Amino acid sequence: MINTLRSELLRTRRKGVVIGWFGLTILFTVMINMVMAQVVGSSNAQPEGGPGVSFPTLDQWQAADGITAGLSSAAGMYGVVALSFWAIVTAGDYSSGLIRLTASAQPDRVKLLLGKVGALVLWTAAVTTVALIADLVIAPVAARSADLDVSAWGRDALPTLAGAWFNLFATLLVWGVIGLVLALVTRSAAISISVGVGYVLVVEAVITAALDAIADWTPGATLGALAQGGTSAIPYGTALTLGALYTLLGLGVALVVFKRRDITD
Repeated sequence: MINTLRSELLRTRRKGVVIGWFGLTILFTVMINMVMAQVVGSSNAQPEGGPGVSFPTLDQWQAADGITAGLSSAAGMYGVVALSFWAIVTAGDYSSGLIRLTASAQPDRVKLLLGKVGALVLWTAAVTTVALIADLVIAPVAARSADLDVSAWGRDALPTLAGAWFNLFATLLVWGVIGLVLALVTRSAAISISVGVGYVLVVEAVITAALDAIADWTPGATLGALAQGGTSAIPYGTALTLGALYTLLGLGVALVVFKRRDITD
């Protein structure tokens, strides 16, 4: 199992994957904080968000944990990126034919899949850390550009940062597992990414507009609540439980598909 994990870590350490994933994460962190400075800093009301994005109020951004507000605001964007790269790494084995070689070297498909998942979990943890560091650098700059009083940001720094890191990591993990399942089912990174992006930008928006009663319980809303540490509509415990269920269900489906489908066609 350890050898499989090390092999997957080595294979996924491709320059394009690392630069692309980390680079997009940093770019979205800079972008969301600068946009928040213009949108949130100019109004005391709750700003309207968009697909994959939710803005805090001015009071929430100036609170002690406001320095990490950018992470939860852009959680949907980070999630789509995580889904995409999990799908690219997984589906790439099929398009390149590498899956046949790895299956020959490690006939136990459960270990083979768990090794890949373990490697992607570690990369997700690294990306989460990069997002947090980038947020700590850019958030004060964005706040100063909007002339905001953020003196409360220094209070309870360690619990705030640890909580924000865990919540974002848990959110990205669920999105990543969704990408893994889509890639195993379709064997195509393009289709998997299209489904993920299409759901965030179109499908969930239509569902929430048509069925207001379930608007707060869609996967996107649930994962958004998890990234924020809970909302008035979805408590943190509920969001965390649902996130864990999504992850376990996704891994279960992935294991069944990977074990039973022929990998030679």
